[in-house]
Amino acid sequence: MAIRHLSPETVNRIAAGEVVERPASVVKELVENAIDSGVTHIEIVVTDGGLSLIRVTDDGSGMSADDLALAVERHATSKLDEEDLFDIRSLGFRGEALPSIGSIAELEIRSRRRDREQGFSIRVMRGAKESIRPAAANPGTIVEVRDLFSATPARLKFLKSERAETMAVTDVVRRLAMAHPEIGFTLQTGEKRPVVYPRGERSPSAWLERLGAIMGHEFMADALEISGGGSGALGPMRVFGFIGLPTLHRADSMQQFLFVNGRSVKDKLLIGAIRAAYGDLIPRGRSPLLAIFLDVAPPDVDVNVHPAKAEVRFRDAGRVRGLMIGAMRQALEAAGHRASAQGGVLTIETFSAGVLPGAPPALPPQTAAFAEPAPVAFAEIDTPSADMPAPEPERHEQTIDKPLGAVRAQVHENYIVAQTRDGLVIVDQHAAHERLVYEKFKAALTNGGVATQGLLIPAIVTLDPDDAELLCARADELAELGLVLESFGEGAVAVRETPALLGDTDIDGLVKDLAAELRADGTARALKDRLEAVASRMACHGSVRSGRRLTVEEMNALLRQMEATPYSGQCNHGRPTYVALKLSDIERLFGRR
Repeated sequence: MAIRHLSPETVNRIAAGEVVERPASVVKELVENAIDSGVTHIEIVVTDGGLSLIRVTDDGSGMSADDLALAVERHATSKLDEEDLFDIRSLGFRGEALPSIGSIAELEIRSRRRDREQGFSIRVMRGAKESIRPAAANPGTIVEVRDLFSATPARLKFLKSERAETMAVTDVVRRLAMAHPEIGFTLQTGEKRPVVYPRGERSPSAWLERLGAIMGHEFMADALEISGGGSGALGPMRVFGFIGLPTLHRADSMQQFLFVNGRSVKDKLLIGAIRAAYGDLIPRGRSPLLAIFLDVAPPDVDVNVHPAKAEVRFRDAGRVRGLMIGAMRQALEAAGHRASAQGGVLTIETFSAGVLPGAPPALPPQTAAFAEPAPVAFAEIDTPSADMPAPEPERHEQTIDKPLGAVRAQVHENYIVAQTRDGLVIVDQHAAHERLVYEKFKAALTNGGVATQGLLIPAIVTLDPDDAELLCARADELAELGLVLESFGEGAVAVRETPALLGDTDIDGLVKDLAAELRADGTARALKDRLEAVASRMACHGSVRSGRRLTVEEMNALLRQMEATPYSGQCNHGRPTYVALKLSDIERLFGRR
């Protein structure tokens, strides 16, 4: 076949395939155009997942008749100044969305400028443009798209179900609403009640309220505000937003939202910065909840990478990464011992079931005339393992106002019960002490090594020959952590020094645990990561064990150390170290409220 020029209609449909992948793509382009026009409110109506109808109504600046005629022409736009592709300050800029949509569907636009009394409309029927006509319209613009992909029916075969397409539209609107709290959004899909995001301000409180409406109230309760600034190659940089506490996490990253200059993006650099910032604070394979907004000077970022505009390239990627990590770590450290409020909520919900675990089934109703009260089987009730120390009045008054309160009891030789001014706190003593020891290890590593204590008589530990060889190969790394050992023949090592932070510890168990973990980890990690991983395991082994009774002084000391130590709200494995119960929730549980 000879080379020839494609017809304009074919060119438009090919181009439309890059811009309009599914109904959600249409919604994204239309809503972004509305945002660029300076709106205060946007209404989106979608039926049949967007295939039958997509209507976007805004109260923006509107268009004149001449602008309206050009709006449906390819590569016609008002958003590029002097054709500078490296200074893009709007969401749209290519001038492809409207003509692409018009080439594969029925497109009608009605618009009126705020300073004009007369509005105008134009229709594009599957690529055929009609003439401009006067039309009654409010200030702003209404865009209607009907019978999407009617000009390219083959595309319909690749779409998902109506429900899936509707969910995709909802996700697009949510992301745009997150980035623009100063704009009100209304989304109507089918016969369901519309989703309304009221207009607010570009303030932290309004932003958090908008995020809470989308991500859930649990995120609002456990969100930390982040803020940071710096300078790039050609201009300033700023990061702000909200991140969840480490104890608030999910199995996937669906609740992670990243924005660059108001544009929702999916960038490997930013995702890597999130992982680095949270580090050992969350369990492996889990993802924190967050919404982060990065403002970068337009010349420092390239958004013209892909037609979907979801990918970006940074001129100074290292500085962007450092800014992100620094802002997140600062917020996480400032949170101190704080843990997710969801622990208390889940606890209350568990209690609310109304049936004690292991309780005997309820007896059938008896005839009142002959029934006798059933005796309570006291002998069958488990005696709780609890130590109830009598609080000293002066000390009680001094500590009850502390964040973690005053100690009241130790339950089951592992859980510390403390009273606060407005509730109760239940602390996992092993998990809490594990984090405290681990943070001391990390501080020692940062400051030049872990202090050691020498053994009068070296401890000889017998191991599998391969494990002994592995430990000796890592002897230098272990020495940095305060564990000094050397080979003692085949299948044995001699331990000469142990970390001073551990005090008296089970050396035999410690060495064998380390050997097993090092064998399982392999050598893929970076040196620092491996050292911190070993430190975490050493901290776990050397911390207060479950089953150990503590004195009142020891328990209070543990709570005060938690209050003074960053990240103490979660253990080294990402689990919460304590659960806080508000008095109001407890009273509601017993029907007092």
